[in-house]
Amino acid sequence: MLPDDDSPLDPKAVLAAALRSERERSGMSLSELAKQARLAKSTLSQLESGAGNPNVETLWALATALDLPVSRLIDPPRPKIGVVRNGQGTPLVSGQGDYAAYLMSAGPAGVTRDLYRLNVEIGPGRISEPHRVGTIEHVVLGSGRALVGPTSNPIELGPGDYMVYPGDVEHMFQALTPGVLATLISENR
Repeated sequence: MLPDDDSPLDPKAVLAAALRSERERSGMSLSELAKQARLAKSTLSQLESGAGNPNVETLWALATALDLPVSRLIDPPRPKIGVVRNGQGTPLVSGQGDYAAYLMSAGPAGVTRDLYRLNVEIGPGRISEPHRVGTIEHVVLGSGRALVGPTSNPIELGPGDYMVYPGDVEHMFQALTPGVLATLISENR
């Protein structure tokens, strides 16, 4: 795993970690990637273990086989630590009842995933119009009780309950008790 700071790294270690991570993400075995990149399996194994010194042609072949830019192998994005404290985040307040969604994490470029913390009070609830086709929503209820899901078939959730439902149909969130807290992840596949 790569550190989350800006300290210099050994280029071979960076390549080894990125190559292994990207190969596993793609679901390819060592043999499959070696075959698609037209490399010897032993060469690929050496690269993933931090040994070997690949030339630019080898890097291009691997990146092409993995369907990603070469930069992802030699300068992969580093995970950053981020903390959003309770009461922080970008608030999105609804005109339908006492419902506030706080954007905690927007999906990065190329990723369609947003993470919200919901603070909802008893009232008529929030009806959401269908989102883009393929959108699904995940809800984990932290406290209280709520009616959640497609308006045609909402389900009552309690603390700790998790639900996934299509977000590309009309759906709702209605607090049944005061002080409902929940986490919502909206993603598009």
